[in-house]
Amino acid sequence: MTAPRAWLIWTVGIFAYLVAVSQRTSFGVVGLEATERFHAAAAEISFFTVLQLLVYAGLQIPVGVLVDRLGSRTMIAGGAVLMGLGQLQLAFADNIPGGVLGRVLVGAGDAMTFISVIRLIPLWFAPARVPLITQLTGMSGQLGQLFSVVPFALILHAAGWTPAFLTLAAMSALAVVLVLAVLKDQPPGHPSPEPGQGLRATGVSLSSAWRQPGTRLGLWSHFTIQFSGTVFAMTWGYPFLISAQGLDAATVSGLMSIYVAAAIAAGPLIGRFVSRHPLRRSTMVLLIAATTAAAWAAVLLMPGRSPLWMLAGLVVVLAIGGPGSMIGFDFARTFNPAHRIGTATGIVNVGGFIAALVAIYLVGVVLDVLHATGFSRGELYGLDPFRIALSVQFVLIGIGSAAIIATRRKVRRQMAAQGVVVPPLLKALAQQRRRNLERRRAE
Repeated sequence: MTAPRAWLIWTVGIFAYLVAVSQRTSFGVVGLEATERFHAAAAEISFFTVLQLLVYAGLQIPVGVLVDRLGSRTMIAGGAVLMGLGQLQLAFADNIPGGVLGRVLVGAGDAMTFISVIRLIPLWFAPARVPLITQLTGMSGQLGQLFSVVPFALILHAAGWTPAFLTLAAMSALAVVLVLAVLKDQPPGHPSPEPGQGLRATGVSLSSAWRQPGTRLGLWSHFTIQFSGTVFAMTWGYPFLISAQGLDAATVSGLMSIYVAAAIAAGPLIGRFVSRHPLRRSTMVLLIAATTAAAWAAVLLMPGRSPLWMLAGLVVVLAIGGPGSMIGFDFARTFNPAHRIGTATGIVNVGGFIAALVAIYLVGVVLDVLHATGFSRGELYGLDPFRIALSVQFVLIGIGSAAIIATRRKVRRQMAAQGVVVPPLLKALAQQRRRNLERRRAE
């Protein structure tokens, strides 16, 4: 039975992650307002999020190493401080450089949060509970996105740009207070991280985590099914739904709320699946990838604007990619020893955000090129330009799926060498036994 203190620690970590998600996704709600405030083109607006995600992704491995050495409490509190400073900067920025600086600080603080919260779970909970608690963590964090699409959007439209971002800064301040007052790195009696690890030992740990094919399988899983929902929620979902699909702001907020609700509902189901069928994890990832590609194809190939039910279906599919990508962290946990879980988790977390920043930037570039060449007929965010621009996602899904299949073979060979028989190998061994039996009979 899990001690009440473990749930309290986890709850504080969840609140910090919820705040981080709200900070991360807030700019996706203000895309149109930011275009006017900063007098920016589509590629420039996408650059805000791309740079934020580039900072986030670039810091994942260093943060993973640091959290293994310094502990979660220090890293989560430091991340909340950086995000608060970033939102303060953005609240008063009135030009592109000032706004970019704010998003860089937000990206840096966000980078320090999720890995640190994930690292708490195997330290405070029994191994059998870890997959489900990990999914609940991702699921609960999605409430932060719900905050950005409903209360934050309401404050933005009612009170304006500066009060809205000051509200986000205040949430970060509250997270700092709670983390420092309540959160502990590990239960009493658990050995603390060794502080004396030098650069050479750190490099060895990082190299060992990377050489483990299970870590790379987690990275490509995260890469393939996490990015499309991030692209939609953080940058291009609002312009696509409002300008291209002709929906009003209230309907779009409703769809974004469905996105959050679907992610919350899918999380425990995927967590139970992973717990009961650990040898089918990569199959689940590939199924989600195929469904994501099919949902986008249906919407982008639809003549004219898509019906609301189809857009709602797309939103639900994209939402499932969020908790689905958490399977990548389960690969990191099961294929690495406890002392380098943070490092391996950092490597995995790079995947989805690298894919997201590439997709976000390419969509913006394609939209600007189509506008400059006259294809858009004066509509920067028109339906036809978005059909072409959003299609870049199919390339990334294809690359990621191919990498999953290739890396999975290496993982299965490693597992077979260790005496773990996975279903495809079991079938192959049965066939080999039959051939041997038939050969003996023939002799």
